[in-house]
Amino acid sequence: MANDDESRSSFDLFKKVISAGVGAAFMTEETIRSYLSELKLPKDVLGTLLQGAQKSKDELMDRVGNEIIKIVQKIDFVREASRFVEEHKFRITAEVDVVKKKVEDPAELSR
Repeated sequence: MANDDESRSSFDLFKKVISAGVGAAFMTEETIRSYLSELKLPKDVLGTLLQGAQKSKDELMDRVGNEIIKIVQKIDFVREASRFVEEHKFRITAEVDVVKKKVEDPAELSR
C-alpha cells in the first residue's frame, strides 16, 4: 500500500515536472520557479530545470522567429499592394475649420 502511494507520488511529481517543461515556453521564470517550488526539489535540480526551460524557450522563439521571417520574405509586397489598389476604391473625406485665435495678452493686439 505504501509502495503504491510512493509510485503515485513519483508519477505525480514526474507529471508536474513534464507539464512545467512543456508550458515553460509560455511562462516567466518566476512562474516556473513558483510552480516547481511546491514540489520541494533540491536547488540544483530546480536550477537545472530552469536552465533547461530557458533553453527550450529560446529555441522555440528562434524557430518561430525564423519561420515568420521565411513567410514574410516570400511575400511580394509590391504585387500585393498593386492588387489591393486595383480591387478597392478609395474615398477620402475631410472637414477643415479655420478658427480665429483667442488673444489673451492685450500686448499682442497691437502687433
